[in-house]
Amino acid sequence: MTIANKVVLVTGANRGIGRALVEEALRRDAKRVYAGTRQPWTHPDRRVTPLVLDVTNEAQIQAAVESVEALDILVNNAGLQPYDDLSDRATLEQSLAVNLYGPYGVTQAFLPLLTRSRGAIVNVLSLAAIAAVPFSPAYSISKAAAFSLAQSLRALLARQGLSVHVVLPGPVDTDMSRGLDIPKASPESVARAILDGVEKGEEEIFPDTMSESIAEGWRSGAVKALQRQFAALVQAAPRAA
Repeated sequence: MTIANKVVLVTGANRGIGRALVEEALRRDAKRVYAGTRQPWTHPDRRVTPLVLDVTNEAQIQAAVESVEALDILVNNAGLQPYDDLSDRATLEQSLAVNLYGPYGVTQAFLPLLTRSRGAIVNVLSLAAIAAVPFSPAYSISKAAAFSLAQSLRALLARQGLSVHVVLPGPVDTDMSRGLDIPKASPESVARAILDGVEKGEEEIFPDTMSESIAEGWRSGAVKALQRQFAALVQAAPRAA
């Protein structure tokens, strides 16, 4: 998979990693970049087509599908990170709505176009998906669930020629983490590493210094081996009724 001459859709595209991904895709000569944002947004490059797309809004998702003629790469980037203590169920439900059901709904809606192009799905998650961040547990829970979603989609869609990539960044200098006094990667460097990983066919992409420190251990570890073992069972499993 190369980005050049491909059609890319990025959710949460107006700031942070999403905006950096739009710019990086353009730099790599993408044919068209659809930029999904919750509010109307403009971009000076004529290759960018803005879409009003709240990933929790089924009507907006369907309208976006009807506006996109072809799609090679879907980047599920839109996300929500509250700081909570699990005392409020509504916070957990909102996190799941955006971080789990959002990418699920967008992916299912665009699956016919992605199947036609034998394309790629990229889910931007977090290291919190594999190790909970205690001051943001609702976020961690929702990202862990989204990681499981991506693993399941990878195994199920491989027969159709689609690839599914998971991005596991550490802290990034975006609005979500701006108040944290810790080292952070720039959105631009993370966007470059994400698209490098897609082009290299990496299943899990570790796009910054902190996440890179666990990359080798993850790829050669028992959990990844078990993931592959379970994925192989898809061929033998009974189909859903």
